[in-house]
Amino acid sequence: MNSKEIIDKLLNGEMKLYQVDKYVSPKEATDIRREFIEKTAGCELPHMANYSLDMERASARNIENPIGTIQLPVGVAGPLKINGDYCKREVYVPLATSEGALVASINRGASTITSSGGVNAHVISDIMTRAPVIKTSSASDALKIKQWFIDNFQELKEIAESTTSHGKLLKIDPILIVGTYVYPRFVYSTGDSMGMNMVTIASEKILDKLADETTGRHIALSGNVCVDKKPAAINMIEGRGKSIVADILIPEEIVNKKLKTTAEAIEEVNIAKNLIGSAAAGSMAYNAHYANMVAAIFLATGQDAAHAVEGSLGITTAENRNGDLYFSVNLPDVPIATVGGGTSLETAHEGLDILGVAGSNKAREFGEIVAATVLAGELSLVGALAAGHLARAHQELGRG
Repeated sequence: MNSKEIIDKLLNGEMKLYQVDKYVSPKEATDIRREFIEKTAGCELPHMANYSLDMERASARNIENPIGTIQLPVGVAGPLKINGDYCKREVYVPLATSEGALVASINRGASTITSSGGVNAHVISDIMTRAPVIKTSSASDALKIKQWFIDNFQELKEIAESTTSHGKLLKIDPILIVGTYVYPRFVYSTGDSMGMNMVTIASEKILDKLADETTGRHIALSGNVCVDKKPAAINMIEGRGKSIVADILIPEEIVNKKLKTTAEAIEEVNIAKNLIGSAAAGSMAYNAHYANMVAAIFLATGQDAAHAVEGSLGITTAENRNGDLYFSVNLPDVPIATVGGGTSLETAHEGLDILGVAGSNKAREFGEIVAATVLAGELSLVGALAAGHLARAHQELGRG
């Protein structure tokens, strides 16, 4: 069939969108679906049609029913000096966003950090989780299932690790019981991969063993105790993905010169806004805007954008130390990767290349860069609030 015949069949309901790939190449299929959408929606999509990605590769790994790509402007902030355990250098950070003033704000924070000698950053935990839900007949049976996981951990570890050359099952904890339901939280290390697919496959093998040896019946491979792509207290406490902390001591003269305010004012804004205000609202994120930096760097480097909701969790602290400013961010839940998934897309790989973290053995270094970037943006915004500059910056840089 030629493209016109396929489009006619799509318009007549004789063919499904996914079936187009059976008859033409991935690039042609993309063009045909886009033309079909243009006809059905009564619009033209010339910009979605303009891309340099390898659509054949993307169709196999990253997307279904593609019609093209979207474009976001990418800016850079920096130089940002980082004194980490893995990253010990200055970087320029690519940030994909359509929010005017965001990159400028992060850039101001980066300038403040670099002028102060750099930000300290540390990955304190590196895990990925999967928590299925298992149905039993009674609470007593649920307790037996919990004990089965405890007693057979070593064998279950071997089963899980037989499915991957990189993943390691570290523990099964907690194992929650709610009535007749059991929620074991499998905790893995996954190397430079973000690891969700890896731990899902490994956990499924464990559940096969459970079905053979117990009366428990797994209801869903994810029972939401993981917790994936949702804000959750358990992730704040136990961590997920990379758990990272970053801090800095900024001399008084730099606070005054770069941030146009004082350490005392920044400390008060942080307490009143990020701590008390967040508590009053029942928020799980005791910070000003971690999600802004996390989302922008995720989009620029091919991370799963939905994990920005997890990256928004964390606590900012600020202390006036005799005029100098101690400032820190902690990010307990940052699922990231430098290999696999969206990182293989051409533009995403370029984003990782800018940071010097594309490929294997770079994920923790990348995590330190993410935390340092968050601190830069957080510092700049809290400083702007303390100085009363926020509305002016958005008026000048974020018009429209």
